[in-house]
Amino acid sequence: MTPSQDQIDAAMARVPLAFRDAPAVRLRKIALWGFFILLFSYCLYTFDFSPARIWTGLGRLGTVFGFMFPPYIWTSWVEFSEILNGLGETLSIAFMGTVLGAIIAFPLSFLGAKNINRLNFFRLSVRRGYDVIRAFETLILALIFIRAFGLGPLAGILAIAVSEIGTFAKLFSEAIENTSERPVEGVKASGGSRPQQIRFGIMPQVGPVILSILLYNFESNVRSGTILGIVGAGGIGFLLSDRIAAYKWDEAWSIIFLIIAMVYIIDWLSGLIRAKLIGKSELAK
Repeated sequence: MTPSQDQIDAAMARVPLAFRDAPAVRLRKIALWGFFILLFSYCLYTFDFSPARIWTGLGRLGTVFGFMFPPYIWTSWVEFSEILNGLGETLSIAFMGTVLGAIIAFPLSFLGAKNINRLNFFRLSVRRGYDVIRAFETLILALIFIRAFGLGPLAGILAIAVSEIGTFAKLFSEAIENTSERPVEGVKASGGSRPQQIRFGIMPQVGPVILSILLYNFESNVRSGTILGIVGAGGIGFLLSDRIAAYKWDEAWSIIFLIIAMVYIIDWLSGLIRAKLIGKSELAK
């Protein structure tokens, strides 16, 4: 029987210490909160997070926004075609990087799934390999590949592909581990080999999940491709950086608006694809 609030209040009045944390627990909480406050204050001081600086920065930001409006409208096809070419290049970089990363990560993901790879040491070593790859930020990989292959889209494609290998392999292996064993046992009982058990028992379950992961990461890589262009890996980011460096804020804002529109369209299309191939009922879960 659940006690009433009056009974709880009466018990608290009789033995108040029983409803409090132990002294050691309270001391630990006070120490943790004190450490957090000191660390936060130290960071504010070290990074010169002063109200005067914030106020000055907001004023400058308002000036920049003032230069951005009204947005620039391209009046000649030559100018606008350059922007469209940059947007298309960014999409191509994101698409190629995502596909190449998925192609390499897909077989590696089976080595990291415990229901496929029963050798613990080997499986854990493969998973640590995923972590090592994911530890490298895409932007850093782009800078490395620019030094190796020169400026252009190739560096951006390779940067996204290598970064996605670790991400895809981890997510794919987790999806494989979360599958039901019943379809696998059914194929096995029918005399199916181990490859057939994976093909007909596991793949139909992980296929929709893998598709969702690919579409979501493609959307994310479109945004990443924009940043990569700023460091010289091709795409619309290079044109955006060029306009900002030249203080052409109105044209920079127009490019930013086109990037936002492109990302929105991709998100809308990926939603349609997921609904078509996976099913609306599955997306709603």
